Amino acid sequence: MPALFLSEDDVRELADIDMALDAVEKAFAALADGTADNIPRRRAKSPGIWLHGMHASAEYLGVSGWKFYTTTKSGARFHVGLYDNTSGELIAMIEADELGRLRTGAASGVATEAMARPDASVVGLLGTGHQARSQLQAVCKVRTIKRVEVYSRNADRCAQFAEEMSELCVTEVVSVHSPDEAAAEKDIIITATTAQTPVFDGRVLVEGTHLNVIGSNSLNKAEIDATTVQQANHIVCDSIDACRLEAGDFQEALQLGMTDWRLMHDLSEVVAGQKTGRATPEDITLFKSVGLAIEDVALAHAIYERARTENVGKTLPF
Repeated sequence: MPALFLSEDDVRELADIDMALDAVEKAFAALADGTADNIPRRRAKSPGIWLHGMHASAEYLGVSGWKFYTTTKSGARFHVGLYDNTSGELIAMIEADELGRLRTGAASGVATEAMARPDASVVGLLGTGHQARSQLQAVCKVRTIKRVEVYSRNADRCAQFAEEMSELCVTEVVSVHSPDEAAAEKDIIITATTAQTPVFDGRVLVEGTHLNVIGSNSLNKAEIDATTVQQANHIVCDSIDACRLEAGDFQEALQLGMTDWRLMHDLSEVVAGQKTGRATPEDITLFKSVGLAIEDVALAHAIYERARTENVGKTLPF
């Protein structure tokens, strides 16, 4: 059977945050019950380019796949490939920029559903890029959000983002003047930035806050400080194995003995009810995401199935 090619426009037509939330939640449940396998990202470098690769197998879906992408001075290019588990044939190749944004937002949505207080209604968002959009959309799907305070260094861009997201999420989104203001007195904090160093002072955190920390996937970058990590009563990773390789947010706290990998849990364990993501309303909870191939494979499969139903995409000559 010829493979199906789906472009970014096709993905935008076929996929949305609801599809992503469903696919990603099931993916973490499958990791917990052993019907999915995930291999952390690896990177190769040549002058002017990085090649990033990750792959996963989804027994529960009958497919396996990979995501590869390049980063250069001109930007990033993302692709996901899917194989049929029975025949081993390539069944789909999908441009995966929008797919990646959706699955990253969905992972935080799944974590928020499992870890944030049920009555959480006020969000602090740091960052106004494409990832910030899907993060906020996902959180607004799993909690009744009444107010969002957002900060970015570009005040004009921040105000425009607030206006757009107020309409998209049907809630009040306002821009604020400092990162500490965005993080203070919040039920949920989202960091979705390209920052190299912590973006707010952990001393502004209050009891009961849940954090989704998603911007850094490098050991030499951190969006949060050691104080934030130290205050977290529960720390959950999309994958501890992957975070050991890429979560710069934990490095200082680990070196200072403020936390330990043995105290953390995988999101799959929380989704499956094997571990808790929150014990009391006063707990501070932290979800760290670096991005997993199983999320890409799960969402790619859902997109592929809908594309076949709706006759979207182009067949490849192999």
